[in-house]
Amino acid sequence: MGRRKRFALFGSSLTSRFKRSLCRVFSIAAEESDVDLVIFNTYGKLGSTNGFNEDYESEILDYFDLDQFDGIVFDAEGYNVDGMSETIERKLRAVKCPVISISSYIEGFYNIRFDDSGGLRKMVEHFIDHHHFTKIGYFSGIPGHPDAVSRLNEFHSIMEERGLPRDGAGIFEGDFWFGKGMDAAHFFLSLPERPEAIVCANDFMAISLINSFRQLGIKVPQDIAVSGYDGTIEGQEYLPILSTVTRERLDIARKALHLLIDISDNKDVSDFDLNVAPKQIYSQSCGCVSVDYQHIIDLVAQCHDDQRIISVNLYESESAMVKLNRAENVRKMESVFAEDAINFGDYSSFFLMVHTDSEGRPMYNSNFSSPSGKFAPVIWVDKNDEYTNCPHVFDRTSFLPQAGSGRSHVQYVMSVHFAEKLFGYAVVEMTGKDIFTEFYNVWLHNLGVTLNTLQKTDRINKLISELEGLSITDMLTGLYNRRGFDDKSRKTISEFHEYITVCTMVIDMDGLKSINDRFGHHEGDRAIKALADMIRQCCDSGEIAGRAGGDEFYIFAPDYSETRLTRFTNRLNEMAAEFNKANTCDYQLDFSFGAYLTTTNASGSIEEFLKISDARMYEQKMGKPGRNSL
Repeated sequence: MGRRKRFALFGSSLTSRFKRSLCRVFSIAAEESDVDLVIFNTYGKLGSTNGFNEDYESEILDYFDLDQFDGIVFDAEGYNVDGMSETIERKLRAVKCPVISISSYIEGFYNIRFDDSGGLRKMVEHFIDHHHFTKIGYFSGIPGHPDAVSRLNEFHSIMEERGLPRDGAGIFEGDFWFGKGMDAAHFFLSLPERPEAIVCANDFMAISLINSFRQLGIKVPQDIAVSGYDGTIEGQEYLPILSTVTRERLDIARKALHLLIDISDNKDVSDFDLNVAPKQIYSQSCGCVSVDYQHIIDLVAQCHDDQRIISVNLYESESAMVKLNRAENVRKMESVFAEDAINFGDYSSFFLMVHTDSEGRPMYNSNFSSPSGKFAPVIWVDKNDEYTNCPHVFDRTSFLPQAGSGRSHVQYVMSVHFAEKLFGYAVVEMTGKDIFTEFYNVWLHNLGVTLNTLQKTDRINKLISELEGLSITDMLTGLYNRRGFDDKSRKTISEFHEYITVCTMVIDMDGLKSINDRFGHHEGDRAIKALADMIRQCCDSGEIAGRAGGDEFYIFAPDYSETRLTRFTNRLNEMAAEFNKANTCDYQLDFSFGAYLTTTNASGSIEEFLKISDARMYEQKMGKPGRNSL
């Protein structure tokens, strides 16, 4: 058996009720055709009144090899961020596999064309021929929008063909949304002759118009009949149920996948463009169907169930958000997701991949430099153990987890980002044919926020560590300063659980004043650093070394012996001799040394031990010839 074919579907705002059924029909068609399907979705515009755009979502595609697909389906209609559809189109023009556009005609792609004009024509003709209306108004879409233009032109043509005024009873330009319903209602009611029917360019505007009529005391369809367009779920769950025109999306999905399969099998494809006929729904809002009270009861019950589910899921989201904000690492993130991701629908697998740099550091690491094109999995939830062992790295040619099961799979891919930081992408597979709910988008946003928080926290912790290091480190030599030496030594002693032999040493450079006077302080600093480097190299048996100030150094050595002390002093003297032999300045680096070996427990005093060592160092210094200059 050969490799199962894999296709991709590109769309945006697919969790909206207007687009949700698109994912369902393509999932059905993929299973029927026994192919794998990867659906690339983007959030699009976030919010409404004070919304903002995330126009960088498509950047993740730069890291994927799209040529691994046998074909791609492109739905340009749902992209509501300026320029996003064009950006995706440009990326798809660069692929080698065939691309089918299913919502708008795109030159150079295969196209499945929906008979938009034919659908609108039949709805207007229904009002004229079946209901015998002659005063028909039109609620148009956004001026200049391709769908609005084509549907308005068709309305003009039909009216002229039937010998009616070109603009019908009146035309009002809307927004393809719910914002202009009341303005449209006032417009149509203010006309010299009230329309008998109003054809709306989509279902959302039809619903907003009927709602506004209801507030103004106008009954639909008794006073004015209304029709919509697009056949949305909202329109069929609304009261009165909308008369509308629906796109047969399952037909579109089947034709798209069958065409791609034929092309990938090198079959002769004579027609680049396939047409899909619309379907009319003549229902309550035009007066063709009477009210079904049982249906109303069912709708009310369903509304109550939906409201309860939304409330519960919102409550679960609040809990998960708090838990994610407390996550101190990605392992905790994975645990929170596995336990709390229960509110966006039943899923079988979820994977979160994050950018890594050339050193393999993930993007939530504050030392991350720049993307290497490789990704590391940080969340791996495979409920049914259908996927092969989790690889350490994903790249552009293998950015999707490989399923080991024999059935076809439908996976959704979305970018994970925050504040224009693209952390990576997520892959989820649902157990049924339906797409996840909007709560999945909330999860991805929260994961992005958590990754950003981890990155900031990591940076803060590293800065704190650096500051702490600076506070206990001597800037000239890199050894502990007096505070650092005292803290480290006292902590070491406090952890003794029994008596142990320790050693303290005090080392004081001889002749530093002479070096400064003769060669300058720069050379004096060089000499101090040279002695500090020698001391550091000798500290290879757990010794703690610090610069006490000026030309004096302290050393504390736990678990020590006479043998180790002798080895330390001999190595230090040898290194000093080597330095003096190579030194080009006319001075000899020398030092005085005092050490004290003793046995102590956790109650020992480092200060007392150093006093003894210091006294012995001073005694040695005083015994040297020319001690007055030391």
